[in-house]
Amino acid sequence: MPDSRDTGLELNPKYDANGLITAVATDRATGELLMLAHMNAEALAATIATREAHFWSRSRGTLWKKGETSGHVLHVTDIRIDCDQDAVWLIVDAVGPACHTGERSCFYRRIDGDALSPVA
Repeated sequence: MPDSRDTGLELNPKYDANGLITAVATDRATGELLMLAHMNAEALAATIATREAHFWSRSRGTLWKKGETSGHVLHVTDIRIDCDQDAVWLIVDAVGPACHTGERSCFYRRIDGDALSPVA
């Protein structure tokens, strides 16, 4: 039987042992998957409050606002959470590319056998 986290209407994120949940961002107009990152409680709260995407950088060990230095902000139009509240889906209007490489999406390559090829 599902618990209240699975079926109820209370926001109760299930963070992992490191205090993180997975977050994906998709483009509001096209549905394109733009990026995957992680959020801690502070990042989720900042995103909810500002409607601009904030994440937790695992490599730097710090909170970061997407576009803070590049200007490539993700304006959040909708925030959804999955059934067991361990993943967040941000539906966004992106200002510029979402990927730090300058690509529109972080998912700009496909696995082709044992190599990678650009997505057209």
